[in-house]
Amino acid sequence: MADLTPTPDRPGLHVTKPDPSTPATATAVCHCGATATATGDNQVRALVEGYTNHHGPAHHRMSR
Repeated sequence: MADLTPTPDRPGLHVTKPDPSTPATATAVCHCGATATATGDNQVRALVEGYTNHHGPAHHRMSR
């Protein structure tokens, strides 16, 4: 399986939750240089919302 962890060369968002009893984890890297990590379902949810609203796809909407 390929490594899906985002890097500055391959920005993006990667979330894992192997099973219901394991806390979620997430890593985000934006092409603007911002990075974030989170552990725990609530923290991961907040990271995903923040990344979606302010980085990644949001940068593409603002530049059009």
